[in-house]
Amino acid sequence: METQGPADPNYISTNGETRSAKEKAIDDWLPITSSRNAKWWYSAFHNVTAMVGAGVLGLPYAMAELGWGPGVAVLVISWVVTLYTLWQMVEMHEMVPGKRFDRYHELGQHAFGEKLGLYIVVPQQLVVEVGVNIVYMVTGGTSLQKFHSLVCKDCKNIKLTFFIMIFASAHFVLSHLPNLNAISGVSLAAAVMSLSYSTVAWAASAKKGVQPDVDYSYRATTTIGKVFNFFSALGDVAFAYAGHNVVLEIQATIPSTPEKPSKGPMWRGVIVAYIVVALCYFPVALVGYYIFGNKVDDNILITLEKPTWLIAMANLFVVIHVIGSYQIYAMPVFDMIETVLVKKLNFRPTKMLRFITRNIYVAFTMFLGMTFPFFGGLLSFFGGFAFAPTTYFLPCIMWLSIYKPRKFSLSWCANWVCIILGVCLMIVSPIGGLRTIIIKAKTYEFYS
Repeated sequence: METQGPADPNYISTNGETRSAKEKAIDDWLPITSSRNAKWWYSAFHNVTAMVGAGVLGLPYAMAELGWGPGVAVLVISWVVTLYTLWQMVEMHEMVPGKRFDRYHELGQHAFGEKLGLYIVVPQQLVVEVGVNIVYMVTGGTSLQKFHSLVCKDCKNIKLTFFIMIFASAHFVLSHLPNLNAISGVSLAAAVMSLSYSTVAWAASAKKGVQPDVDYSYRATTTIGKVFNFFSALGDVAFAYAGHNVVLEIQATIPSTPEKPSKGPMWRGVIVAYIVVALCYFPVALVGYYIFGNKVDDNILITLEKPTWLIAMANLFVVIHVIGSYQIYAMPVFDMIETVLVKKLNFRPTKMLRFITRNIYVAFTMFLGMTFPFFGGLLSFFGGFAFAPTTYFLPCIMWLSIYKPRKFSLSWCANWVCIILGVCLMIVSPIGGLRTIIIKAKTYEFYS
């Protein structure tokens, strides 16, 4: 097995085989393993950018469908459980001496076997990352449209489709940055924006004051409607905690030696990121619901109209943030595509190959975003279907499989509680999300 020398901060894991010069050249070209000089604060703002996204704006709406008690409980439990599973992934990154699991599926292969690990992890990770990119296309376009309508009230209405295309144009440029470290500036700006628009969302709500006709009862009048909305809201919350899908890839950018493993700086960054997540999520969810009750929209910035300049600015912050978030989630997808093309299909690792594949991917997510802009329903559906496994319980299953803690020990019990909660979430939330999509589809016109 190749070992990691203390003087080699750019060590790259290899599945226990000695690499040829060609294999090393490919690893140096692929986006996840090409640069390993990140500092701990890179981890902090990459994780904030990955975690705090479109989901935070839907939390007051989720609270309206969950109610005060269940809503607060779900938010707090999700924060604690996902911090625990994120810690597990950071720990497992270098559990084998001299080897790094730079990608989620590599850890899956170590836990479940070469083929089964790929079959379990890759489809779920792709659904999450491609799903997030499609939803962010919709979010970016919606926020641009809202900004336009606020700053130019007398202008002619422009279709959402065109705003999604404008948003996508940024990614046709940014997607050609080679790796995660290359997009660190974009990611830092995105992290700052997420804190900014979250603060604007709850501060503007608080300034508006509790609405005279505020109502904290469930929006739906029928029992079946309340149940389905509850399921849907669980998916919204799951979507809000989605950073696990890129955490190993982020950690792969940090240098590591036996004396100073990458988990130290990575964990420091994660703690800072989770404090920022709490400062964004809890005030927005609780203040937004307290002020507007069940009248809040699935994007709270749409509910807020005044002061006009502030809400317009917040929507612009959202656009800048989701530009960075899109790139963070797209990079592992680019890595998968380029790995298959270069290692399996023997394409030459050239700039032209990267230019063509990345442009096709951006165009693909743009097209799907333009075709299916059901923002709230998409959040719930993807949230339960794919985020719950990769975020809430897959790390726990891997932990049990690899470390085999003693039955009924604290570690064993904690992991099984997370697995049971995650499986329940995975089953019920896509049901609510799919119902939301079906209801909205009745009145929807394609490319409207």
